[in-house]
Amino acid sequence: MSLISTKQMLLKAQEEGYSIPAFNIHNLETIQVVLQAASDLKSPVILAATPSTVKYAGEEYLLAIIEKASEINNIPVTFHLDHHENVDDIKRIIALGCKSVMIDASKHEFKENVEIVKDIVDFAYSYGATVEAELGKLGGVEDDLIVDEKDSFLTDPNEAVEFVKLTGVDSLAVAIGTAHGLYKSEPKLDFDRLEKIRSMVDVPLVLHGASGVPYDAVQKATDLGICKVNIATELKIPFSSAIRDYFKENPDASDPRQYLVPAKKAMYDVVVDKIKMCKSENKAYDYSYNV
Repeated sequence: MSLISTKQMLLKAQEEGYSIPAFNIHNLETIQVVLQAASDLKSPVILAATPSTVKYAGEEYLLAIIEKASEINNIPVTFHLDHHENVDDIKRIIALGCKSVMIDASKHEFKENVEIVKDIVDFAYSYGATVEAELGKLGGVEDDLIVDEKDSFLTDPNEAVEFVKLTGVDSLAVAIGTAHGLYKSEPKLDFDRLEKIRSMVDVPLVLHGASGVPYDAVQKATDLGICKVNIATELKIPFSSAIRDYFKENPDASDPRQYLVPAKKAMYDVVVDKIKMCKSENKAYDYSYNV
C-alpha cells in the first residue's frame, strides 16, 4: 500500500466518531514500533515528522522507509509533515512524494496566516496532497518549536469559519487548552469552545499536544469532533528511559541491536494505549484514498 493522503482517512474518522493517531517518529526503530502496534490493532495511522526530525533523518530516507513500510503493513499509513513553517521546504518535500503536510503559520497575524496557508494549499493540490493548518497558538515546547505560555491563545470559532473558507485547508488544528511537551498540571480543555467550532466548521479538526492529556479527555474531544490526535512526548520518554535502564544493568553494552529492543517494547506499549484512546482500533478496513 503506497503513501496516501490523509483527507479520506480523516473524513472517515469524522463520519464514524473516532480519531486517527498521529505519532511523531524519529528514526527506523520508532517507525517500526508505531507500524507494528498499528498493524496488530488494525488501526490507520499517521507517521509525523517535525522539521528537526526531517533535518536529522533526511526527507528522502524517511519517505523511502515509510513508503516501503506501508507496503509491508496492510493498513492505511501516511507520512505527515508536522509543524513545518518553511514554505520552500514544504513544497520540496511534497514534490518528493509527501501527501500530507501541516503548514504552521499560527505565529503570524490572521491575514498573513491565511496568505501563507493558501499558497501551500494551492501547491499541494496540484500534487494530490492535503494540508493541515493551525489557528490559535499552543504554548509549550516540541523539538525546535517553543511558544511561551503568555503568547498562546485559543481558537476563535468565528475566525475558524473565515479561515477555512479563505484558505481551503483540509483540516484545522485548534487550540482549546492543550500544550506541547509535558504539563505542569492537568490541562483543562475548553470543550464548549470545541463544540462550537465543530458546529460551525465542516473540515476535520485536529488536537495537538495530546501527550499527558487524560485518556477520558481525549475521548471526549473525539466525541465532540476531533479527528486527529498528535502524540510525541509520551513516546520519547519511555523509549529513552528504557535505554538508560538497560545501560544501568549492562554498563558495558555497545550493540544497538540489543539496547534498542527494550526501548522499542516500552514505546510499543504506549502506542497501543494511544490507539485505543483514539478508538481507531479495528478501523483499518479498505476505503478510497483519493483526494
